Amino acid sequence: MKIAVSCNGTQIWPHFGHCENFMIYEAENGLIQSETSVPNPGHRPGFLPNFLADMGVEVIISGGMGGGAVDIFNERNVEVILGAQGEARSAVEAYLRGELESTGSVCHEHEHAHQCGEH
Repeated sequence: MKIAVSCNGTQIWPHFGHCENFMIYEAENGLIQSETSVPNPGHRPGFLPNFLADMGVEVIISGGMGGGAVDIFNERNVEVILGAQGEARSAVEAYLRGELESTGSVCHEHEHAHQCGEH
């Protein structure tokens, strides 16, 4: 299973599209097998969800995300977990244990992206 986390370094970033990088984790039998940092190639409407889905990502973990991105991930059968905070690896480990649930923190106004993780 391939899991992506929107990050600034290894910290979960509050808004998916404006993150610095994505931490990509490969997991098997409930354990992380590898992790890789992939730079954010740029925020453009509809691009990032397809970029990650094309990489084989099956789960995306983020602090917050716009509704359009959520819709594309849903169409691509990628599970969306929102409202996450802290270290990316810890969040992935919690997800693998079945302990990480989405708060549904969908961002509606991109001009206020810095506030997305706060609602």
